Amino acid sequence: MTLKPKLYGLVGFPIKHSLSPCMHNAVFSALKIKAKYKLFELQAEQLEDFLNNLEKNNIRGFNVTIPYKEKVLPYLDFKSRGVRGIGAVNTVVIKDEKLRGFNTDFLGFSKHLKKLKVNPKKTAIIGAGGAAKAVCFALGQGKVEEVCIYDIDAYKSLNLVSQFKDVFNLTKFSAVARIDELNLRGKDLLVNASPVGMRPDDPCLIESKAMHRDLFVYDLIYNPAETKLIAQARLAGAGFSNGLGMLLYQGILSFKHFTGKNAPAEIMRAALEKGVKKL
Repeated sequence: MTLKPKLYGLVGFPIKHSLSPCMHNAVFSALKIKAKYKLFELQAEQLEDFLNNLEKNNIRGFNVTIPYKEKVLPYLDFKSRGVRGIGAVNTVVIKDEKLRGFNTDFLGFSKHLKKLKVNPKKTAIIGAGGAAKAVCFALGQGKVEEVCIYDIDAYKSLNLVSQFKDVFNLTKFSAVARIDELNLRGKDLLVNASPVGMRPDDPCLIESKAMHRDLFVYDLIYNPAETKLIAQARLAGAGFSNGLGMLLYQGILSFKHFTGKNAPAEIMRAALEKGVKKL
């Protein structure tokens, strides 16, 4: 009897733009692992049924993205230190009918900043959802001096400050009510951790005149490769990067959780670069 391939995938909505399948499937193929990574694009009302039928559908693990990084938490039987500290999950492994949750986002973000040789001291963040939580955790661990957060929902940004202000004593966390209060002139890193910029009709949240040459702009979005925010950073002469590197490094860590094997980084990177060209 031929065994069915193990299934892995990405849970979120919308996710048709995701490059995660090409990245993971390239490594499954290279390492001759009988497995497949696919997209599980779910409406909110479909999430519970999906999570209750993982074993039945031969799903052994999955990544989680917007808007479910926090909504999956109640279903987990085990939460890693990162998940507990961040309050969001992006990697789930099913073992012995138990759901084990991990967060590789914060490590992926930290590893990419290090690769870019960006060592921030004062940071501004747009967005206060699950991705922003991972970024705050990474920056707190990196002992940055200041993290200032803006979200259109002021309650969410205040909650984020409350969550981390006593955890990382060396970092001052604060929230602002308006995006222009982020005071980018006094910051060396701006992170867009919101989904604004994914759609062609999305506005640009920051204009080039608010940026400066000593500012590094990091947009977690990688599709499109150059968002309006990054275009403004280029115009201002600021440093910039999209989130493709973070996707790569968190993917390498997720693969290890899924399979127990080390993913060849160059194969994953090449698959991502090929996938980007098709976008």
